[in-house]
Amino acid sequence: MAKKQPSIVGLIPARSGSKRVPDKNIRLLAGHPLMAYTIAVALESEIFSEVIVSTDSEQYADIARYYGADVPFLRPPELAGDVSPDIEWVEYTLKRLREIGREYDCFSILRPTNPFRLPDTVQRAWQTFLAEDGVDSLRAVERCQQHPGKMWVVHRGRMMPLLPLGTPELPWHSSPYQSLPEVYVQNASLEIAWARVVFEERTIAGTVLMPFITKDFEGFDVNNSYDWNLAKHLVSNGDLPLPAVSPSPYPLKRLD
Repeated sequence: MAKKQPSIVGLIPARSGSKRVPDKNIRLLAGHPLMAYTIAVALESEIFSEVIVSTDSEQYADIARYYGADVPFLRPPELAGDVSPDIEWVEYTLKRLREIGREYDCFSILRPTNPFRLPDTVQRAWQTFLAEDGVDSLRAVERCQQHPGKMWVVHRGRMMPLLPLGTPELPWHSSPYQSLPEVYVQNASLEIAWARVVFEERTIAGTVLMPFITKDFEGFDVNNSYDWNLAKHLVSNGDLPLPAVSPSPYPLKRLD
């Protein structure tokens, strides 16, 4: 008998209080709010039992529903601050869902600030996760462009290496880049984890993490104005395709 595949819910966090790029989750990119591309990808991947947007805004909720996501409840304002950790809103969302009879084996976080991941990205990550035994979670990573072995902490006019590794004769900061071990940084593509890590350990990752190494712009993230302008440039120049979004653009007047 074939092993039953675990259920998974897609969670898209879209709080309304972004300061570096105001309202970035609903800023228009090629006619659609930014979050529309993540919703479309999540739905088209067909791996999720539900695609849920977690937001503190009625307006954002309306936009999310327009593009096919579910918003069964709003996120409390105290869980939507600048420094609110992910575990707070994830725990709140999974507990509220469980209370109304909607319980899942796994969850995935897909951040709406990445417009360039594709359904294939999500499908590859899910299959990679399912194929690995003994892990708590999977996290998207990419190779660092600047090696942390050559980074420094500056304090009171003095410097100390961030990673004081290597030998006294040849510390990492004085070693050829090519001789240093590969180091990866997490990106905004996605995360997948077993729901038990939230309920039993109160963490979104657990202790045993596996990598999902993204390709090209799959890990792109709109964090600041430069990122936003770069995304617009890449799209307008035809350098990168955006995921297909089936509904007609959300009426602009409703974004005022």
